[in-house]
Amino acid sequence: MNEEIPNKKFRKIKKEIRILGVDDGPFTPHREEKVLIIGTIFRAGIWLDGVLSTQITNDGDDATDKLVGMVNQSHHREQIGVIMLDGITFGGFNVVDIQQIFQKTQIPVIVIMRKQPDLLKIRNALQNFSNWEERWKRIQKAGKIKIIRNKELIYIQTSGISWEDAEEIVKLATTRSAIPEPIRAAHIIASGVITGDSRGSA
Repeated sequence: MNEEIPNKKFRKIKKEIRILGVDDGPFTPHREEKVLIIGTIFRAGIWLDGVLSTQITNDGDDATDKLVGMVNQSHHREQIGVIMLDGITFGGFNVVDIQQIFQKTQIPVIVIMRKQPDLLKIRNALQNFSNWEERWKRIQKAGKIKIIRNKELIYIQTSGISWEDAEEIVKLATTRSAIPEPIRAAHIIASGVITGDSRGSA
């Protein structure tokens, strides 16, 4: 069992804090194929510093390890102050463990959601998988959902960071839409790479 690591304490959150925003590319549900994951590194929500990528299995069980590897193998790793994820599932129901991501990278994690997730619906859908209980535990471990009143209401979960610091960072990163710019850009890039023409919003 991994020992719990205390929250990272920010003496002062810099206006140009490096944020890694992560989103997946378009995919066809329920197919045994790889799904593109894009990470964009922004100075808050203003300046793009870098792009990372990896692949996970559609409806698989490798998203946590793949994201940890993408971060820890990057030469940007030491500059990243926070990881932002577009939700807690990628490539269908490939559920990430945000506690493990924090423990293995020692970088705080903020999950961003546009809508309050329907946990009962998610739980029922997960029962199609043989290891559904393990996937459900990861969702439960992600913890309490908090509302941030930004340009629009958004919902967050966190690991390794206080609510107050997370809210300040989310607001710093939200410059052009209701969603933080690192995630918005990751969505656009992933969509453009896969379809040849980016469309839709994160």
